[in-house]
Amino acid sequence: MLQCIFLLSDSGEVMLEKQLTGNRVDRSICVWFWDQLLSHGDSFKQQPVIASPTHYLFQVVREGITFLACTQVEMPPLMAIEFLCRVADVLSDYLEGLNEDVIKDNFIIVYELLDEMMDNGHPLTTEPNILREMIAPPNIVSKMLSVVTGNSSNVSETLPGATSSCVPWRTTDIKYANNEVYVDLVEEMDAIINRDGILVKCEVFGEVQVNSHITGVPDLALSFVNPSVLDDVRFHPCVRYRPWESYQILSFVPPDGQFKLMSYRVRKLKSIPLYVKPQITSDGGSSRISVMVGIRNDPGKAIDSISVQFQLPSCVSSTDLTANHGVVNVLSNKTCIWSIDRIPKDRAPLLSGTLLLENGLDRLHVFPTFQVGFRVQGVALSGLQIDKLELKVIPNRLYKGFRALTRGGQYEVRS
Repeated sequence: MLQCIFLLSDSGEVMLEKQLTGNRVDRSICVWFWDQLLSHGDSFKQQPVIASPTHYLFQVVREGITFLACTQVEMPPLMAIEFLCRVADVLSDYLEGLNEDVIKDNFIIVYELLDEMMDNGHPLTTEPNILREMIAPPNIVSKMLSVVTGNSSNVSETLPGATSSCVPWRTTDIKYANNEVYVDLVEEMDAIINRDGILVKCEVFGEVQVNSHITGVPDLALSFVNPSVLDDVRFHPCVRYRPWESYQILSFVPPDGQFKLMSYRVRKLKSIPLYVKPQITSDGGSSRISVMVGIRNDPGKAIDSISVQFQLPSCVSSTDLTANHGVVNVLSNKTCIWSIDRIPKDRAPLLSGTLLLENGLDRLHVFPTFQVGFRVQGVALSGLQIDKLELKVIPNRLYKGFRALTRGGQYEVRS
């Protein structure tokens, strides 16, 4: 049972406090948390569960905002973390983004959403489609009416019919002139390549995203060509677990609109789409750097939005970097960003230049790690393929669409 939720800015300011039970949690717990964060650094941010002298703390960080929940009783930690993730997703969807100014401008809606999502410390209504029927998303018209009428509440006076349904994630009496459903495979590839160019680790984190606009209460079944590659699967509440356990088929009654049906991981992949070959030589108070980028395994589709980013060592006083393709920018915090976009057919993109070291240093002792970003439309690099999508009750003129997208996640090349 959670007792309180705090929303903290990236400077430690308490932007919002929501007490969930009768046992009030003092804000001094946030002061203790922020002091520990400043003293331990980034390693403290990576701990989702923290034991303070008086409370158990759960934290989730999104877009610089820390969602901090507190309790004094033992509870399943994954439930608290999942609830905080759901709160962050709902707020991002409602407010069309997540940052400090948006939270402060719409704090009334944030309070109303937390009231509906949590009841006396226990999760209640967390489905975005139902919440949208209960609490109207903010817009210019509603803000003007609240100023004119003096009524700032966005809560509906009637309870959504789906709250008493056996499928609470789907609204009742849905009708569409055109019935359509879209299924997207969205993946992020994480990889580590050592300084010798050998692949150390490569895995993909993916999501099956569905956008459904179908009349009535459809019953869908989604199957894959190779479901055996999937690991660490996680489902939306609408998915029936027994068909998946027995036949690896996703059987579900979908919510209306866009939602995440499933997330998964594919481990121990052997091929990566790009290679990055850094060479750094150092002598006489300066260093020479050369970075070449090219296609290692052609995925069959165009690779675009390619970028290479690395942090210059603190001992570097100045740089002179050029590229034969793309744009190179060095920020004030010594972060170098090389934007390539697409690789031309006639030459491999090459970044080269000189790093001037501080006085007294003869050679470079710390070498950077290169972060690679990219995007491939139309291909799931995990190898996962959709077999078919079936509907037990098929409406007239049903359109089904399938897409795939792979992005670079924590794709690191060490030098």
